[in-house]
Amino acid sequence: MTTRASKIHAAAEAEVAVADPEVQLKEAQLAAGGRRLQLGILGNDPKNEETRQFLTPEACGLLTSAGIDIVMETGAGIDLSFSDDMYAEYGVKIVTRTEALQAPIVLSYLPLPVKDVKKMKPDSAVLCTMSSALFDGHLVKELLDKKITLGVLDNMYSYKDIPVFADIIAEINGRAAIIYAQEALSFLGEGKGVLLGSVGGINPCEVLIIGAGLEVEAAATAAMATGALVTLVDNDVSTLLEARRHCSDRLLTASIHPKVLYNKVKTADVIILGTCSRPFEMPRNLMVTMKESVYVLDLSQVEPSMSVPRTVAMALSNVLVNFFNEMQIKDGLMSMIASSEGVRAGIVTFRGHMVDKLVGSYTGHPAVDLNVLLTGAN
Repeated sequence: MTTRASKIHAAAEAEVAVADPEVQLKEAQLAAGGRRLQLGILGNDPKNEETRQFLTPEACGLLTSAGIDIVMETGAGIDLSFSDDMYAEYGVKIVTRTEALQAPIVLSYLPLPVKDVKKMKPDSAVLCTMSSALFDGHLVKELLDKKITLGVLDNMYSYKDIPVFADIIAEINGRAAIIYAQEALSFLGEGKGVLLGSVGGINPCEVLIIGAGLEVEAAATAAMATGALVTLVDNDVSTLLEARRHCSDRLLTASIHPKVLYNKVKTADVIILGTCSRPFEMPRNLMVTMKESVYVLDLSQVEPSMSVPRTVAMALSNVLVNFFNEMQIKDGLMSMIASSEGVRAGIVTFRGHMVDKLVGSYTGHPAVDLNVLLTGAN
């Protein structure tokens, strides 16, 4: 039998629930037609070497606790050493790849192949990173035919005009490049068995870095941290001055000059090639002056961050949690695109229209102005 006290207690609980501002807000949102954000996380295609992912289990937990629904392809976290159970503990529903592709917003580190796009719902969206795969005309045609909105995260920037996603990946690539170099010089890496840094009575290895930007600055900082002697060369003096301010006075800098480059290449134990401020190609005649044991890494050909995918996921998660929370507050991706210039900068296709001039010119699809499309929609 229900007692009078229990009835009073139940009534009090109901009154508190009704008076709770959060409950009232949720009810108001539902009454206004608000919808829960739904994300689908895909694993990496086993046919390629990609290992990186966007979200850790803990980040997913922060999103699900904020009312965002997440489904994930089984085994998607294996490259990060995260099991399906670890994601499930944080509210993620583990599904097949086909089911994950049915989500309104699909997350895939690399662009999807055509066969996957065919399985997506029309008018849905996919978020990924920039890759040469996006210059595939067949892929772009399928995206346009299904009116799928494609966003490239590393082309987006924050309200402070900072390309946060791109900067995170670039910094990790630069730091991980030094891990590659040290391993290559070690006995286990079939090198000559030396440390980059020095110990008492032994000179450090010489690291020559050619290029400009965050990626090479991160490599220079990491190399100096090992104790190596690091020289950064570029064809713009102002860039070199900035690099010294960002890194350390210990960083040696030099303008690209035939004699300087010859002398540095001849003694370098490690050479890391980045992108210079102005177009530059390493002269082929310098190749013969290099040490036989030199380790050369071209950052335009490899992405060392693939060797530390958990670090990548942890770093990107810090940004993506806020990104998706803001998206939920703004009632979806489309509203976020309309209200954020930085997000618009990363949109390649939008509801059946090509809006990226570079991708459009490569694939033969004339690009239209996204701002014009949004104005017309309003």
